[in-house]
Amino acid sequence: MSIVSRSLSDQAFEVIRERILSGEIPALAPIRQEALAEDLGISKIPLREALTRLEQSGLLRSLPNRGFFVPALSALEAEEVFALRLKLEPDAAADACLEADDAQHAAARAALAALEAVDGGDKAALATCNRGFHLLLVQSTRHQVTAQLVERLHLLADRYVHKHLEPEGRYRRADDEHQRLLDAWLARDPALVRALLAAHLQLTLDDLRLQLASTAP
Repeated sequence: MSIVSRSLSDQAFEVIRERILSGEIPALAPIRQEALAEDLGISKIPLREALTRLEQSGLLRSLPNRGFFVPALSALEAEEVFALRLKLEPDAAADACLEADDAQHAAARAALAALEAVDGGDKAALATCNRGFHLLLVQSTRHQVTAQLVERLHLLADRYVHKHLEPEGRYRRADDEHQRLLDAWLARDPALVRALLAAHLQLTLDDLRLQLASTAP
């Protein structure tokens, strides 16, 4: 797959990110930069920029004499990431629903429609659209730092969301939860938004605890 774009690093970031989420690049396997650069049709400079960004996003790690690799999923990391999301995201969405305008309402409806239109077998696309929907709910002119922190947590959570969606039909349950959450957000009901989003995140974490039990230290 060759990349022809004015921003090679950005394009490489997106392609490699999707390969990580889909499992095409397996956990703990070293990233062979020369082979990957050749596959993408780019030089090693934009590739390394993309790999560094992916490391900053938590999707890659690097070690001396080993280079970049995808870290294994960790029950401990999932606990930490979702605990932080539970502390920040419900309140952020509750605050944002009070200031959202018609354009933001339309964007949130469109984001949920896009999520529901994704083929259930495309877990990487489901995770990406899921992130887009959640982030729209916390966009706020008054709490921009909070929204940026939530976005960072979502990048860290992406692989766990992908894992969470593995069981057949689970995304349909999430669709129902998302619809109720959107209805409350559009109705500008902060208490209900806070309660529904907290329950949604907690249920996801509970599922992940079972799925990742074997990876606990």
